[in-house]
This record gives sequence, structure tokens and C-alpha cells, in this order.
Amino acid sequence: MGTVTNGIKGAFRIGQTLSVLGRTGVNWVRGDRPPTPRLLRQTFESLGATYIKLGQFIASSPTFFPKEYVEEFQYCLDKTPNLPFGVIKKIISDELDRPLDQVYADIDPVALASASIAQVHAARLVTGEDVVIKVQKPGVENILLTDLNFLYLSARILETLAPKLSWTSLSGIVEEIQRTMMEECDFIKEANNLKVFRNFLNDTHNEDATVPLVYEHCSTRRVLTMERFHGVPLTDLESIRGYARDPERTLITAMNTWFASLTQCEFFHADVHAGNLMVLQDGRVGFIDFGIVGRIKP
Repeated sequence: MGTVTNGIKGAFRIGQTLSVLGRTGVNWVRGDRPPTPRLLRQTFESLGATYIKLGQFIASSPTFFPKEYVEEFQYCLDKTPNLPFGVIKKIISDELDRPLDQVYADIDPVALASASIAQVHAARLVTGEDVVIKVQKPGVENILLTDLNFLYLSARILETLAPKLSWTSLSGIVEEIQRTMMEECDFIKEANNLKVFRNFLNDTHNEDATVPLVYEHCSTRRVLTMERFHGVPLTDLESIRGYARDPERTLITAMNTWFASLTQCEFFHADVHAGNLMVLQDGRVGFIDFGIVGRIKP
């Protein structure tokens, strides 16, 4: 029954995608022709979660994409609207399978952050610890799978019709993106990644960096409860002077920790940017969001 339901949802999603693409094509024919980067960004936003995620990847990859596309897709970084708190509460309750007041003393109804895959809320456990709850948005896994299968098939068709494009391995790129995005939907894997990275820091006697502690009794595949870090994002030197006496040394610590993980940890953080690095009140560097990791084969 679940397979049939997912199949129907998948077919409906493909219909939505084709409808958006068709509408964009009709507008183009009628003369509504904004610059190509803007048209692509607007189309991605209309297509939803998967394409917004791809847009965020473009915005964060100036090495791989032309400057005008990177600048245009910066608008995708804040284009993920919050879900109503009632929806979030129901997901948490269903996942933990017990009343929320048995686990959390309170949950802030205003989201700390909302991304294409998950939404994050601050909370406090009944035992007093400050935490954040990362909650997977409903239906996002099926949407990602459907969209990426559609993109993979489109890439294979394009490679067949235009053999000169085969050297770019578009289908291979889509396949790798699909693997990483689907892994990002499994919070149990992310929780394990956090534990492995914490062990790496302990084994290398690195006391200048840390990762959030996972509270396993209130974490599942779709809900992840973690220690809340108090600090500032590592965006520029001025913002961290209040927490670190030597901001330059803090930046070096972050880089050295990441480079050490390439050879001394099972994986490396594959989504390192200013938003996923924090300078904590005690001056340590906090690495967060381990949904996407990379591995170097021996």
C-alpha cells in the first residue's frame, strides 16, 4: 500500500514539475525573458525543495559556476518558508511516540532556521539542558527521490541526444547529488557522524573545537535533538572578537581541524561554510550540521 501511495505521489510530483517547466516555456515564448540566471533561479524556487537545495549548492560554489549565477542564486539561501509550529509539534510527537511534555520542558514556536529539508527549533529538556531540535519536513524524502530520479533520467536522455556532453558525466553528477541528499534525510546517520567526529577530536587531543552532543533518547530518523551552541557564526573577524582574543587563530583552528579530519577521521565535513561554523562563548570552534560528509578512499 505504501509503495502504491508513494508511486501516486511521485507521479503527481512529476506532473507538478512538468507544469512549472511548461509555464516557464510559455512565458518565454510570450516575451517574458529575464536574464538567464534570474529565470533559472525563479524556476528553481517554483519547483521547490530539491531545486532550492541545488540552487543553494550553486550559490555556495563560486569555483564551479559563473559569477552571475552564483550571485543570483544567493537569493535561494533564504527562500525556505517556515512550517507552522503545529505541524512541527505533530511530527516530533509522532516520531518520539510519547507526549512532548515528558521530554521537553518547552519548545520555542519560532524556528531558529528553516532549510529545504528540515526546520530547527530551540528547546529545553525536562532535565534542564538547552537543545535544538532538527525536524525533517513532511514528504521531503519522497519529493527529493522523485525529483532526482527525474533529473537523472533527463541527464541520461540529454547525454544520448548530445554525445558531446557525455564527457561532463551529467548523470554521474546527479547520481552523486542524489546519494548525498538522501543520506541527509537520515538523522540517525547524522547523529552517528557527530559521535564519530567527537571521537576524532578526543583522539587527536583537540580541545579547541567541538561538535554538539546528541540526545539519543529523543532522536529518530526524522528528529534530531542536539546540544544547543551559544555563540556567533564564523562569518567575519569583527563578529567573533567578543568571543575570541585572537580571531585569526580561531580561523586557523577551524581550518586545521578540517584538514586533520581528511586523514585522521572516517570522513570530512563536506558542507563547511560560515553558517556551519560557530565561535562559542568559550572561544572554541563549533562544527554543526553533519548531514553531508565526504570520504577519501585509501
